[in-house]
Amino acid sequence: MINRELIRIKTVQLLYSYLLVENPFSLESQPSAPTKEKRFAYALYLDLLHLLTRLAAEVDPRNGKPLLETRFIRNVLNDDRIRSLINKGRPGDYPFTRAEEGLAAKIKESGIYRNFLKLRDESNDESFWKDLFEMVVMTDPAVNEEIAGRDNFTLKGVDRMRGIMDETFSNFFASADNIHDALADLRKSMDKTRELYFRLLALPIAMTTLRERDIDNARHKLLKSAEDINPNMRFADNEFVRFLRENPAVNEGIRQYGIDWLEENESLMRQLLKVVMQTDLYRNYIEFPVTDFKTDCEFWRDVMRYIIFLDEGFLEAMEDKSVFWNDDLDVLGTFILKSIKRLAAKGDSEEETRDFVLPMFKDEKLDPAFGEELFKEVLKRKDYYRNLILENIDRSMWEMERLAFMDSVILMTALAEIMTQPTIPLTVSFNEYIEIAKYYSTPKSGTFVNGLLGKIVSSLIERGILMKRFNNE
Repeated sequence: MINRELIRIKTVQLLYSYLLVENPFSLESQPSAPTKEKRFAYALYLDLLHLLTRLAAEVDPRNGKPLLETRFIRNVLNDDRIRSLINKGRPGDYPFTRAEEGLAAKIKESGIYRNFLKLRDESNDESFWKDLFEMVVMTDPAVNEEIAGRDNFTLKGVDRMRGIMDETFSNFFASADNIHDALADLRKSMDKTRELYFRLLALPIAMTTLRERDIDNARHKLLKSAEDINPNMRFADNEFVRFLRENPAVNEGIRQYGIDWLEENESLMRQLLKVVMQTDLYRNYIEFPVTDFKTDCEFWRDVMRYIIFLDEGFLEAMEDKSVFWNDDLDVLGTFILKSIKRLAAKGDSEEETRDFVLPMFKDEKLDPAFGEELFKEVLKRKDYYRNLILENIDRSMWEMERLAFMDSVILMTALAEIMTQPTIPLTVSFNEYIEIAKYYSTPKSGTFVNGLLGKIVSSLIERGILMKRFNNE
């Protein structure tokens, strides 16, 4: 149901939003007009951050040094000031040499670290280093002995250092380079797509239920018409709707997502029912001499294709209900229509009843991680991909500063896929991202992405960096 086409779209959209407001975490700056106390506090601050990076490398090497991969340590290690301390290489006089070995053992045995290993994700990273610093590092006697023996030591200086460190952790928590929340949004978007799929399947049930209520109410009117007494029941008795009502997988999806169209928006259902009943499609259907399961399926397929999926009121209601559904309707609508067509051809068999509801992902093993892998790869190597774009762009026609930001995101995502997904043919990646550019960026973006992506990929192939080849090579 959620295929790679839709995953690519969602990943590009999320990267666009994420990179547009990117606010990377950075360490605190050298204080202005530094006094002895301020210099003491700031130097101690940098040395303690350096200590944290060394501890990250020392703790649990047999387990792959998991602390080195945390977002906080990665950011600290990317700072020039910390790299400078590391590159000085002071094995003899590194200030916390005596404390380091004992601290590494304490951390490995601590409940904080054990909890980190259980969760092992970026969300735990946020609180882990703050807790570790306050509860383990700053309570260690050897650390405090070293601090007390430093030049210009004062308790106020230590308090000032703690304040700088608190500010660092606060900025880290608030920074916009936290991919945990972004990936959570990507997963939520996938789940909302699944909900929309079941909402579309629940629509015929809700509209039929409403029609049944209207027929029953008409039968109890004081003054009845001939239609009230002897209503045409073909719409209400539609066999495709009966199939949906009795399908266990459909019912489970409706229950799981708490879908109740009539409770949530009966006015929309009534408006859709009214529109359908005023069409030639409806009139021809109820006037057929005889209908069967195939006819009933084809009727609802046409209703959804030509009426519901084009109805402005319905589209607005979907957009208001979830921001994630703006671009899902076209893809999911196609899947729904194909499923109904297949059902009409095969009939109401036991096999079709079991297989009618599509799985969440086309490839349950590979697809769930596909979007997350692309997202992480773009963020991990965005500077590299941006440089590839800069190196190959025709500056006589385009300036990087004037390049549509969406085009830049599409190109980076396409390059990430091409360079990290060896099983996906180049032609497939090209076609997918060209279509995304045509639909989501400027009128000329499809041609631009095609040309520049082709130039970059050809260069990577010539330099032996990329082993893939186009189908005709």
